[in-house]
Amino acid sequence: MSAVESLPVPTTPGVAFEDAGARVDLRIIAELVEPGTRVLDIGCGDGSLMELLQARRGVDARGIELSQPGVNACVRRGLSVIQGDADRDLVHYPDAAFDYAILSQTIQATDNPKLVLGELLRIGRRAVVSFPNFGHWSVRSSLFFKGRMPVTKSLSYSWYDTPNIHFCTIRDFVELTRELGAEVESAVALNSAGERIGMRLPWAVWNLLGAQGVFVLRRR
Repeated sequence: MSAVESLPVPTTPGVAFEDAGARVDLRIIAELVEPGTRVLDIGCGDGSLMELLQARRGVDARGIELSQPGVNACVRRGLSVIQGDADRDLVHYPDAAFDYAILSQTIQATDNPKLVLGELLRIGRRAVVSFPNFGHWSVRSSLFFKGRMPVTKSLSYSWYDTPNIHFCTIRDFVELTRELGAEVESAVALNSAGERIGMRLPWAVWNLLGAQGVFVLRRR
């Protein structure tokens, strides 16, 4: 049995939200964040998650976003955001400055995912990360039967225009958390329909059936 397979699959606390307009992984993240906490949303895009967290959890949310259109969208929503690069600018934040440092659907688009995840664990008392799972059965099927890079709901770009530069699987991510000395406090895997996969299934099953993973981490 490998180190990854021997890990226990954690349960997932939280209150379910029915925000029909919000991306499914953002709704899951909102369930996992404690009310009234300080949150840094890294790669916050148009501010959808920050707005959801403020409305549903009453958090003090700050954002960092690379693209100017994303920053502009956040400002129009009245959100606190600065323009910055996750690969280069997180070093300027002090240790444990936030209760949660969040990276949603962004880690695979960073230059150095290991460095960025390490910074999240330093800046936040907890790190929350969501990402598309390249180990999903539909991805494997596309590569095996068609011999082509997959285009799926969670990996929706063609190979030549994708912003994703470091594809990983759920098992890869779990192994990276071990390398960084992080503890998986809770986790959720979502199938291609956005439904939760059973909590007590082994990581290998999540890796096959999960289209996305959402993890809450903390330093040991």
